[in-house]
Amino acid sequence: MADKRPEQMQRITTPELAQAFIDEQISQLRAQIGNKRVLLALSGGVDSSVVAALLVKAVGRQLVCVHVNHGLLRKGEPEQVVRVFRDELGAELVYVDASDRFLDKLAGVSDPEKKRKIIGKEFIDVFAEEAAKLDGIEFLAQGTIYPDILESGPVKSHHNVGGLPPEMHFELVEPIKLLFKDEVRVVGRALGLPENMVERQPFPGPGLGVRCPGAITRDRLEAVRESDAILREEFANAGLEGKVWQYFTVVPDFKSTGVKDGKRSFDWPVIIRAVNTRDAMTATVEEIPYDLLRKLVARITSEVPGVNRVLYDLTPKPLATIEYE
Repeated sequence: MADKRPEQMQRITTPELAQAFIDEQISQLRAQIGNKRVLLALSGGVDSSVVAALLVKAVGRQLVCVHVNHGLLRKGEPEQVVRVFRDELGAELVYVDASDRFLDKLAGVSDPEKKRKIIGKEFIDVFAEEAAKLDGIEFLAQGTIYPDILESGPVKSHHNVGGLPPEMHFELVEPIKLLFKDEVRVVGRALGLPENMVERQPFPGPGLGVRCPGAITRDRLEAVRESDAILREEFANAGLEGKVWQYFTVVPDFKSTGVKDGKRSFDWPVIIRAVNTRDAMTATVEEIPYDLLRKLVARITSEVPGVNRVLYDLTPKPLATIEYE
């Protein structure tokens, strides 16, 4: 498959078109991979999940998925990845809980760029270590999609794919590289992936690390994870899931005075961010109904330890970026 999307290529907008794409890719994947083994870093995002589901259909247990939990994922995400791919689809999945390893490396590091570099390097190291334990791997699958190619140029097959050590020689497998994100979602539904996985919101590589500004501590990270879970649950209950482009919570590295259970408290605030956008270059703020805001305040302040305030970020992009780091 070339790296340029053919002008005559029909956009995938229906289950029928998605099934035709799936059938074509299964044939091409079997021809490319043969009886060899293929490795995939499975994050649980829509792109890598669709690639994994395609490969399971095409080559079954010749695929090895490696899911690295760096401790910065949202509540329930590692468990969902294991349940869907190992238990339901029968994929060979290696689950690596490297939470302590990542968080120990991040201890005391407050600079956002240093945090990103630590997370990126550690992920590559963990993935390379797991790959080195496997025999017969000749292919590396990636969830490259067409906007990735447009933004950075064609991804070429080479011996140091994804920053892996040069002694690890892999040929790339990129079955969705000519698709746009909306098409990937249509294909994901046709493959039978859960709706909340197909419609997963954009989620940065460093995960909740960018929503825990400053030096990450385990207790503040848990406050982000728990408050985020409450926000997502209440948005779903209010019918806003899938209607708001991105929504999440942030717990900044400062405390303020409050009163909790009749006693003075000195705890963190939780900031709610909810935005709509077409291209992520600009973004408008979602107007959350006050009744929903009031429910969010009540739940977050009563259910999340170490929190005594809830704030709502009303700043569009520009001036603010969508994420905090």
